[in-house]
Amino acid sequence: QHSLPPQMWPNSINQASKTALLAWEKETGIELVQINGQRRYGGPPPGWVGGPPPADTEVYIGKLPQDMYENALIPLFQSVGKLYEFRLMMTFSGLNRGFAYARYSTQRGARNAIAAFNNFQVRRGCAIVVCRSTQKRELSLDGLAASVSQEELEAVLQRATEGVFSVTLYASPYQRQAKLAVLKYSSHQAAALAKKALTEGNLRLGGLGMKVEWLRPDLKQKLQPWKETPSSSQMSGDQTLTAPKPSALQNVLDLLNSLCWRRHLGTPVFLTKCLQVNPNGWMRFWYQVVIPGYPVPFSGFMWVREDGQGRSGHEEAKAAVALRIFRMLSKSMVSPH
Repeated sequence: QHSLPPQMWPNSINQASKTALLAWEKETGIELVQINGQRRYGGPPPGWVGGPPPADTEVYIGKLPQDMYENALIPLFQSVGKLYEFRLMMTFSGLNRGFAYARYSTQRGARNAIAAFNNFQVRRGCAIVVCRSTQKRELSLDGLAASVSQEELEAVLQRATEGVFSVTLYASPYQRQAKLAVLKYSSHQAAALAKKALTEGNLRLGGLGMKVEWLRPDLKQKLQPWKETPSSSQMSGDQTLTAPKPSALQNVLDLLNSLCWRRHLGTPVFLTKCLQVNPNGWMRFWYQVVIPGYPVPFSGFMWVREDGQGRSGHEEAKAAVALRIFRMLSKSMVSPH
């Protein structure tokens, strides 16, 4: 879910807290970045030198009053150790969702925060929960049929689960001619709900022994990228993306439409024009896609080829363009964490 920045919240919602937050941002010069239903400070913070902190430096903060914001929370949690990152989960209307994550520069900072603030009353009668964050946000999905494409899998996951950030396909180390997917989610909570949904759901992705598990660090080191059989899809001059198979056309369009819907951008409108047809069947299309809530239209050129399944070149181009735009929009939502 994509939430609004403070200055665009409905005015009726806790005006005093909103004004105090904006004044605090201005006074401290702190920049809060809002992506996909969470608002983030740091990661890294200004002046940070070196790589990110080690494991076990993040704490989960729960039972927060929904009208409490970073101007109260960041100074409080910074009082016991240097913060590397602070993430507050937001609703679309501008209230917080009642939980946040604070990541410290050291494990000691995280331990201090748990000791000082678990059961701490941030307001009279409002005791918060602070505990070690499990930080597990990645699942492994093993036993996928070799024929399952990235686009089909993304389409199924978008329908069956919420908060999926990235999907990467590997060769399964356990089953011959099978794929293993690593799924990364926006939070531990989203990943836990997805694990439950995928375990209980009847996913039609081929492969008999499909297994959903938390991704183990030792497995992560073993994985080899899945090598697709090379195709003649590379044409000189333009970036080329092979269009998905006919059964996946509607999936890709649904995928893009649902992403735009979740981000409150409206329904994409496609324009395609065939500029050139080569003797070997390749067609060069110009395209423009207008997404009402997106500041600029997407336009460019795309090579496609009719695959004999009765789909027109325009449909091939539309599917390939939808996939390209879906990936671009998804990347702009991805958390680097």
